[in-house]
Amino acid sequence: MRIDAHQHFWQLKARAGQWPPPELEAIYRDFGPADLTPLLSEAGMDGTVLVQTMESTADTDFMLDLAETTPFVKGVVGWVDLAAPDAGEQIAARAANPLFKGLRPMLQDLEDDGWILRPELRPALESLVAHDLAFDALVKPRHLGSILDLVERHPDLRMVIDHGGKPEIGEGRFVGWRKAMADLAAHPGVHCKLSGLPVEAGDQKSEAMRPYIETILDLFGPARVLWGSDWPVVRLASDYLAWLRYCEAIVPKEYHGAVFGDNAIAFYRLNVLGA
Repeated sequence: MRIDAHQHFWQLKARAGQWPPPELEAIYRDFGPADLTPLLSEAGMDGTVLVQTMESTADTDFMLDLAETTPFVKGVVGWVDLAAPDAGEQIAARAANPLFKGLRPMLQDLEDDGWILRPELRPALESLVAHDLAFDALVKPRHLGSILDLVERHPDLRMVIDHGGKPEIGEGRFVGWRKAMADLAAHPGVHCKLSGLPVEAGDQKSEAMRPYIETILDLFGPARVLWGSDWPVVRLASDYLAWLRYCEAIVPKEYHGAVFGDNAIAFYRLNVLGA
């Protein structure tokens, strides 16, 4: 099966004052299953992982409700306030839903680059491990050191680095990013998403992404890389099929089954029987 490991849905009416702003015309509208269905069909995708975009339990409920009625959504990565006193109990309650596969705190937006290491978050992180849920790390290169510390403190935490750690492709900054990603890749529980790079490349030619993609494949290997469209955000710099075909041309053919499906199924514990 082919799985898109990273896509979003949203309704603007629920996002007053939230990203995206009106000037991002390509994504400033509602996006739902009916918009994605024809793209998945053309791409030959059998399912997706739906990922949060707001620090809101209401957004998580919205996604889980959609997943219940959208056969191609095989799992949801939601949000819980990890610093809440009852975060562990909230995670346990969410884990009872078989479609709930993990959490994504929006670390990229926090002023404190080391926020995830605060001691009051430990019960929530331990609850993720206890319930075999995934941790999506939405970070920028400056956060990668803290993420490494987190992995060393919680070696049993199943983690995936979203969007390749958001390398600064447009600025050509490669060496420091590669070193930090290599340190993370040395830990077998850490995976990486091949997603989001067109937006990070900005106005650069598409070939600027190639060394980053090849580095991700080299560091994490074919068993720990998950392809994701980052749709509809990808529309800011590319489109669904263009990004997919670009990655298909770079990922060696013998790894396509893993990178474009099997790894997402295994990492997120997706139930794809009968799909």
